[in-house]
Amino acid sequence: MFKTYFLDVITKHYVDFAGRATRTQFWLFTLFNFIITCVLYVLGSFDNGIGALFDIVYVLYGLAVLLPSIAMAARRLHDIGRSAWWLLIAFVPFIGGIVLLVFYLLPSKK
Repeated sequence: MFKTYFLDVITKHYVDFAGRATRTQFWLFTLFNFIITCVLYVLGSFDNGIGALFDIVYVLYGLAVLLPSIAMAARRLHDIGRSAWWLLIAFVPFIGGIVLLVFYLLPSKK
């Protein structure tokens, strides 16, 4: 499941903004991304020398998954019949994130 919903997105669909992503694909990618980010954050919080190393890994990981995350969100919006330009609504304070969350939760359209 990790390979299908996370590694394939990172390797095969790195910056693929075309196509569609189902709710399951989107939310499992988001879940795995969240878990990895949390683990790297916790490992980076140690005060010894290994904490500094994981801080660097945390930043590099964040940069590495930035474009695939945006591409996955764009494909999810395509799946509900919306343009990827709707991602820009996230810049509207408070309301933008709520609107995107509702869009991400909507069922797919044929």
